[in-house]
Amino acid sequence: MSEIVVYELDRPVATRSATGSTRGADRRVRTVHAAPTAPGSPTAAGPRTLCGRDTFAMETADWRPSEHPGAPWYPAEHASVVCPDCDAVMET
Repeated sequence: MSEIVVYELDRPVATRSATGSTRGADRRVRTVHAAPTAPGSPTAAGPRTLCGRDTFAMETADWRPSEHPGAPWYPAEHASVVCPDCDAVMET
């Protein structure tokens, strides 16, 4: 099975630039999940993560576990927000 990393994001937060104008909404990664690929589409996440969450509102990461042998399945910069249930499945 091939996995895709997906991000569960916080709600958008409008930020102000140094000039005081409002920028586009910034969304912080809340949790990193793993999901199987969708049937027939190796670049799209299936409907559920490995822990059972719906992937509909999640953002697909550019990180692919299969492209980084020996590295963790998730991007290192998000190690502190990895879903423990997805991590347990990926480690087996």
